[in-house]
Amino acid sequence: MIDTFLKAKHWQLFVLTFGIPMAIQFAMVGFVIFNLATHSSIDSVFMFNYMRVFPLVVVLFMGIFFAWHWSVAIGLQKRVPENVTMKVKKFKVFFFIPLFYMSAFMIFFAVFPGLHMSHNVDSHVGLFIVFFFIVFFLHLFAMFCILYTLYFVAKTFKTVELHREVTFSDFAGEFFLIWFFPIGIWILQPKINKMIEN
Repeated sequence: MIDTFLKAKHWQLFVLTFGIPMAIQFAMVGFVIFNLATHSSIDSVFMFNYMRVFPLVVVLFMGIFFAWHWSVAIGLQKRVPENVTMKVKKFKVFFFIPLFYMSAFMIFFAVFPGLHMSHNVDSHVGLFIVFFFIVFFLHLFAMFCILYTLYFVAKTFKTVELHREVTFSDFAGEFFLIWFFPIGIWILQPKINKMIEN
């Protein structure tokens, strides 16, 4: 799988991560507008199906996005110079924490969809506040883990490109290109392709 992502063309990754999900979203929105223009109401069956499709679109995007990160960070390790030490174990831990957290979060709200719409809100205020702070700090930690993942991927890429120890100033540009993936993939992936070919 790693080699597949490293050898993939930039346009292929763009289509999979943004092209297909955006096409599905535009199709759904277009159908809603057409339905409102002709019937002045939205079919409840359609909305139910839309809510079932939307998580799949998110999973498709996030799956390819994270798989690409993993492929670059792990797949390029064999090309890192021997005198450079990369904290691969730390990356793996920080890589999987947001995945587990997001999966647990989605499963929780799938199993308890009406929890936030409870009629007896007053009796659950304390529980809600505790739950809010737990989720808030878990969100922040998951965001930190994702930022570290971006940092490690960019550092690995630049280390292989320059064949030496690098500092953040060396790979700051790559860090932001990875952060803004739809733009960065057009610049970074051709370079990764060349690294693999060489």
